[in-house]
Amino acid sequence: MKNIRENIPSLKATPSFRISFIQTELPDYYAPWMNVAANLPHLIEGHQLRREVMPLLSTQYLRGHRQLRLARLALGFITMGYVWQGGGRQTVKILPRALAVPYCTISELLDLPPILVYADCVLANWKKRDPCGYVENLDILFSFPGGDSNKGFFLVSLLVEAAAAAGIKAIPIIVNAILHHGLCSLETALQDVALSICKMREAFKLIHGKCLDLIAAWKDNFLMPEGLVYEGVWDSPKQFFGGSAAQSSTLQCFDVLLGIQHSWGSVPRFSAEYLGCMRDYMPAAHRAFIQTLASGPSLRQFVLATGDAGLHAAFNKCVSALADLRSYHIQIATKYITIPAGRCRAEQQQLGGCVHKGTSVLSERGTGGTGFMRFLKAIRDTTRKAQLTEQEATVPTH
Repeated sequence: MKNIRENIPSLKATPSFRISFIQTELPDYYAPWMNVAANLPHLIEGHQLRREVMPLLSTQYLRGHRQLRLARLALGFITMGYVWQGGGRQTVKILPRALAVPYCTISELLDLPPILVYADCVLANWKKRDPCGYVENLDILFSFPGGDSNKGFFLVSLLVEAAAAAGIKAIPIIVNAILHHGLCSLETALQDVALSICKMREAFKLIHGKCLDLIAAWKDNFLMPEGLVYEGVWDSPKQFFGGSAAQSSTLQCFDVLLGIQHSWGSVPRFSAEYLGCMRDYMPAAHRAFIQTLASGPSLRQFVLATGDAGLHAAFNKCVSALADLRSYHIQIATKYITIPAGRCRAEQQQLGGCVHKGTSVLSERGTGGTGFMRFLKAIRDTTRKAQLTEQEATVPTH
């Protein structure tokens, strides 16, 4: 118990898992990276990115965590653009040394894989146009082709994360209440968690446009079955999952808090194993926090042991809110990925052309590289099953 008491309260200083202050500039030495990243939409649309000659720059002039994060963000966007510039028809097998070497060096320092992850393109990819205001002043640092639709995809995801702030701040209170048998404070904190999850769903409603196919993976992707060679780093190709909401530290935190155990149909524990793998794509501090929470006391067992009707209802309200959020995620995925992909295939067939495999890769696999519709539904269903039943509430626990 000592470990969780020492570590969890440290999150009180952070309103959510998003980065509270974003670095927007690097030393002039890194202008080649920043200029290419800033002009990425035009370079990709003009099929000029792979022709752009970039020097191999040293990482030694980067100072501090925030500069490292910004440099990684820029290189991550450039890497995705380089790999997927031609869509599924023109993938590459090798990432040039000028990108691969610094990208891998910085990624190793930050303990993250060398691919654009959720924590990059959502949590670290924003700025304020001026210090005042909130939503109306937010903008993204880097983007892919797609204009406002592109911007909205990243910013809405950021707002969803920010909406979870009260719920994340309530976690140390919940753990402390369990350790000290504080039923009243526990019920209030659970209500905060449920409300914050409801606010996440409301923020999710702001999404519009289309999902981005430039954040696809090179793991479990038949367009790149062997993966990607990082020139000057590894001789053999490497495979990594792409950015995905499964890498959201917030969602996994709530799962662990509520004791939700995921499994996938006929493949036992597949979802749990996949989500566990996704933690390797989270910032190290987030990963450590989730692991510390997982090693602490069980909220579910504590609520059952108290036999308190108010706690029972508050716990179930959290689970219900999380299940509703995941149901809405399925609706969004259907509207902005599955249906457009089906429409694209139908249009190609009407024109008498062959349907290229690349047109359906997102609708079948998702940006993370997994069969995402089956995955999302399985996650939603196991979340629903975490509800405490009346029968459980009447069985004494020891």
